[in-house]
Amino acid sequence: MNDIKVGNPLPLGSSITSTGVNFSLIATKAEYIEILLFEREDAVAPKTIFKLDHKHKTGSYWHAEIIGLAEGSIYAFRIKQKDNELNNNYSKKVLIDPCSRGITGWSKYKRKNALNNFDNIDSCLKSVVCDRKSFNFKDFPRPKHSWEETIIYEFHIKAFTGSSNEEESCFKKFSKRLPYLKELGVTSIELLPVFCFDPNDAPHGLENFWGYSPINWYTPHFEYFSNKSPEQNRDEFRKFVEECHKADIEVILDVVYNHTSEGDSQGPVISWKGIDETLYYFIDKDKNYQDVSGCGNTIAANRGLVRKLIIDSLKCWANELGVDGFRFDLGIALSRGENLVPLDNPPIFEDIECEPELTDIKLISEPWDCGGLYKLDDFPSKKTFTWNGHFRDDCRKFWKGEKDTAWNMSDKIQGSPTYYKENDFLPKSINFITSHDGFTLKDLVTFDRKHNFANKEQNRDGDNHNNSWNHGVEGPTSNLLIEKLRKRQQKNLLLSLFISKGVPMLLMGDEIGRSQGGNNNSWCQNNSLGWMNWDKNHQDLELLDYLKYLIKIRKRFIKLFNPIVSPNKKDSDNLINYYWHGANLESPDWSSWSHTIAFSINKGKNNPLIWTGLNAYSKSIDFYLPKSKSKWLKVIDTNMSGIYEPIHINEKSITLESRSAALIISEEVFGTKNNIF
Repeated sequence: MNDIKVGNPLPLGSSITSTGVNFSLIATKAEYIEILLFEREDAVAPKTIFKLDHKHKTGSYWHAEIIGLAEGSIYAFRIKQKDNELNNNYSKKVLIDPCSRGITGWSKYKRKNALNNFDNIDSCLKSVVCDRKSFNFKDFPRPKHSWEETIIYEFHIKAFTGSSNEEESCFKKFSKRLPYLKELGVTSIELLPVFCFDPNDAPHGLENFWGYSPINWYTPHFEYFSNKSPEQNRDEFRKFVEECHKADIEVILDVVYNHTSEGDSQGPVISWKGIDETLYYFIDKDKNYQDVSGCGNTIAANRGLVRKLIIDSLKCWANELGVDGFRFDLGIALSRGENLVPLDNPPIFEDIECEPELTDIKLISEPWDCGGLYKLDDFPSKKTFTWNGHFRDDCRKFWKGEKDTAWNMSDKIQGSPTYYKENDFLPKSINFITSHDGFTLKDLVTFDRKHNFANKEQNRDGDNHNNSWNHGVEGPTSNLLIEKLRKRQQKNLLLSLFISKGVPMLLMGDEIGRSQGGNNNSWCQNNSLGWMNWDKNHQDLELLDYLKYLIKIRKRFIKLFNPIVSPNKKDSDNLINYYWHGANLESPDWSSWSHTIAFSINKGKNNPLIWTGLNAYSKSIDFYLPKSKSKWLKVIDTNMSGIYEPIHINEKSITLESRSAALIISEEVFGTKNNIF
C-alpha cells in the first residue's frame, strides 16, 4: 500500500522524487481530485484511488506525493467541480495529465466513449510517469545556424519514411534518410506535429494523419515509435535529435497551442475540458465555445495559468528532448484576449522571449488565424519569423503569367519590404512556394484545380485559390513539350525562392517532383499519396541535381543573396544594393502587362557582381547585361538540362527563352569556371 503526502505544487505534472512521485495539476474550480493508479496500460479499472482534499491545494495548484511509485507508473485523474457555469458534469470522465511526458492506453481507447458524461474508465487514455532528464548538449550541441544561412525542409516524419520498412519506427528509419538531407544542403528540418494527437479525430473512414489534433503538449506521438513504451520513446526521440545535431542539422517542431482535439461543447472530454473547461478555452457569455482555429475551440493563451503550461511545454521539448526551434500553427491566435479581441502586447510572446531557457531557440509562426487576423512585420514577437504567404502567391502569379505581377515579384526578391519594414537587416520572412498545406511543386504546374476526392468530402475541402497552372493539360501527359515546360517552371520557381532575401523553406519531395495526384489537402492520406517516394525510378533526378546545385550557389554567395546590411550606410563603396533593369539596362518595366524582371546585385554603384533575369513571357527576350569589372559566367539557365557548368558570356546581351530564367555571376567573385566550389 502506497502512502500519500501533501507534495509540492511545482513542477507541474508527474515528477520523480527520492521517495516516490509528485503530482501537480492546475484546476481552479475543483472540489476534489482523484488520482487513479493502474496496473497495466490496458487495465479497465484502477488498482488504487487517492482522493485529494483541500490540504493538497495551494492556490490553483492541486498536488500530492505518492510514496513508492517510480518511473513507468500509470495514472489518470477524475475531478469533481464545485461549480460549473456551463452546467457540465465531467466527474465520471477519466482525464490524462495535461503535463504528462507519456500517454498510454491506446489499445483500449475509444474516442466516442469520451463524449457526453458517461464513465469511460474501460476505454480511456492514461498518463505515464517519465524521467525529465536534460538533453545531452555537451556531446550533441545545437548547430545554431544563423537566420541568414538557414534553409528549412518541411516534412511529416511518417510521410517522409512511410514507404520503407514498416517494422522499424519512423525515427529509426529517418536515420537512413539523414545523409540524403545532408547532401541536399538544408540546414534545418521542420516536422509537422509530433505532439501526441488523436488519429480518430477525423470523419468516419478517414484518419487524422498530419496530427493537428493535440491531446497533449509534452508527449511524442506513440505511432512514430516501435516499442510503444513512453519512457523508451523519449529516449528514441532524443537519439533522433542527437543524430541531426551530429549532422549539423537543426530540428524545428510544428507546435499546436491554438486548439486541442477536444473540439467544441459537443466534443470529447480527454484532458483540459474535464480539468478546467472555462480556464483553458474561450467561451462566450452564451456558453458557446469561441473558435478562430477552425477546429471547434481556441486556447485562452492570454491567461497566466494557461501560459504556464505552454511555456513548460516549450521548455520540455527544447531542454529535455533537445529541439532547436518551434513553428507555431496559427500562432497569431495566441495573441487574442477575452472575447477573442486581438491584444497589442499579448503576454504569451513576452513570456517566451523573456524565458532564459528559450533564448537560443528559433521561433517561427503562421501570421494568420481563421478569424481573419494577419500580422507579418507587426507580429507581436520581435524574435519570431513569420510564414510569408504573399511571397508564395506573388511568385506563383508571376510565373503563371498574370498581369500586375512584375513589381510584386521584385518586392519579394528584395525581402518583401512592403510587408517587412525594418529592412536594413534580414527580414523576418520565411519564404516558400509550397508547404504541406496545398499543392506540391509538381502539382502546382500540373493541375488547374484540386482533386481531393480521396478525402471523401466530395472535393469540398482544400483551398480553391491555388494560383496553379496545368500548362495546357489537366494532370499527367505524354506531351513532351508540356512536360518540358512544366520542368522549366519548377526550376523557375525554385530559383526565385533561392535568390530572394529571407529564409527559404522547401516542401518534402519538391526536389524530386513528388506528386499527390492534384490533392491539395492530404491531411488524411497515410498512404502512397501522402508519402515520399524513395524509388529512384519515380524520382526526377535531374531536378534533384539542379536543386543541389542551386543551394550550393546560394550558400557560397549568401552575403550577396541574403545580406544583413550594415547600419553604417556611409560606406557606399561596399554597400550591397539591388539595381533594377528590364530588357534594357536601368529600365525596369513595372507596367501591368510586364512579365519580365532583371536586376543586378552591386557592391557599391558601379560594380555588379550578380545579374538575374526572369522571363515569364510567352516569347524569348534579349536582355542587355551591365558592364562587369570581370567576365560574366552564366551559372544557371533554367532552359538548360543536364550538367550545370558555368559558361563564359562574351556578348553584351543574353537571350532568355520563353518562361525561363538565368543567373549570372562575375568571375571576380565566382572564381574561375573550373573551380566551381
